[in-house]
Amino acid sequence: MSLRTAARRFALPSSTRAFHTTPRRLIKKGDPLPSLEGVLHESSPGNKVNLADEASKVNRMIILGVPAAFSPACSAQHIPSFLSHPRTKEFDTLAVISVNDAFVMKAWGETLDPAGDLGVRFLADPSGQYTRALDLAFDGSAIFGGDRSKRYSMIVEDGKVKELYVEPDNTGTSVSLADNVLGKEAGTGNPHFDSGRG
Repeated sequence: MSLRTAARRFALPSSTRAFHTTPRRLIKKGDPLPSLEGVLHESSPGNKVNLADEASKVNRMIILGVPAAFSPACSAQHIPSFLSHPRTKEFDTLAVISVNDAFVMKAWGETLDPAGDLGVRFLADPSGQYTRALDLAFDGSAIFGGDRSKRYSMIVEDGKVKELYVEPDNTGTSVSLADNVLGKEAGTGNPHFDSGRG
């Protein structure tokens, strides 16, 4: 048997080859949220959340991805910038996602919103599967001990990404704070959140 014949005989089907060679793709404007069952947890590992399902039931949603619960920039800048911004109340849901466990996210939420009256949802992505589905993971081993989420802010309307602001260095706060995403003051900025950044 010639090498060419052997190669054809043992070649994988084209669909299998395509599956393995197709690179992941960063989620972009117009894309629907990935529908993943059981990967996001709220308050406890038993409380599973499918954000795609929830986004289909509301008009507008903000999703904030952060590298780590309790980290200084996340706790002092990124999340508080949205909690204090007047336009945040225009959205049906504000969800924070981090590659942490549900217990850590619950405790962090209680720290940032002690009374629980701000309506922010702190969602754990313990395996990082949701973050990888967005192609927004990075190797945070040097600081966090493993893969983590890039810092981002995402506007979702009718279940699809309207705007996405991803920090170019993964963890900074140059593009993802509320003033960049929602405008510097109430009533300012483009009502469609089209900053030209992605």
